[in-house]
Amino acid sequence: MKVGFIGLGNVGGKLAGSLLRNDVDVTVLDQKPELVAAFVERGAGSAASAVELMRACDAVITCLSSPAASAAVMAEMLPEVGPGKVWLEMSTTDEAEIRRLAVLVEERGGKAVDCPVSGGCHRADTGNISIFAGCDRETFERVLPLLQRLGRRILHTGPIGTASVLKVVTNYLATANLISVCEALVTSKAAGMDLNIAYEAIKISSGTSFVHETEGQVILNGSRDISFTLDLVAKDIGLFQAIAERAGLPLELSPLLNEIIRDGQARYGPRELSPNIIRRLEDATGLEIRAPGFPAEMTDDEPEAPGYEVVPGGTRSDLVG
Repeated sequence: MKVGFIGLGNVGGKLAGSLLRNDVDVTVLDQKPELVAAFVERGAGSAASAVELMRACDAVITCLSSPAASAAVMAEMLPEVGPGKVWLEMSTTDEAEIRRLAVLVEERGGKAVDCPVSGGCHRADTGNISIFAGCDRETFERVLPLLQRLGRRILHTGPIGTASVLKVVTNYLATANLISVCEALVTSKAAGMDLNIAYEAIKISSGTSFVHETEGQVILNGSRDISFTLDLVAKDIGLFQAIAERAGLPLELSPLLNEIIRDGQARYGPRELSPNIIRRLEDATGLEIRAPGFPAEMTDDEPEAPGYEVVPGGTRSDLVG
């Protein structure tokens, strides 16, 4: 399978790197020529446009910054979509928009998969990231070998759009956890706790989480570098809130989280690293949340291995029968 990849940013560049590392025939496209050039040096092909990429490839993956960016790229590619072509949307996007674009693809005889990733840039870099895939079962089985080269744990979530819903649900939970981790660390410091000990206490207790064990470390290091920015957080939790509003849900925590992130953007800028949302509390209290011995960025120490399908307990016959 000849694969095109559009979007070589923090996540996309690492995913495309996994394809190259696993000997997939990859042609790349990005607005930044230097990113494309680096991939060409590693053995990738390059294309001058999205339409050229779709014309030349069996499958095209997009990993872009916003639903609007994905829509613009699809508008360019659409004339070359036809039977045998597959579009895989790996961006975090709006489930209504992915369904709209999927209809356009399928009207021309192609197939669409919404397959966002979750687990952090450090896991995207090693091929150990998790992938949600929303599409019909036949298409899922067709693209599964490709997804197994991109990630470790692959979950077929159901029809197109379901993966995007679950992606923003998980990102919402990560944001809620980030804010609570910030408050927990600041409160520990204010109470006179040693932050190295506080980190370990949380880690070995019922309070631990993926966010605490990743973003908590770069917060304490002071780098706050998790390769994710406040504008992306705002996009993701805004998408979650939109889903809730369409369903008429009277959520209480979600609107507050959106307000906290908006305030952080206003104070520190939309491109501020997301763990630096803790600066709101540092500025308000005068406390510095730092501790020695923590890394400046996260690395994944899980050995790379072929990906596999995750089958939810109790629903195996529904998903793979």
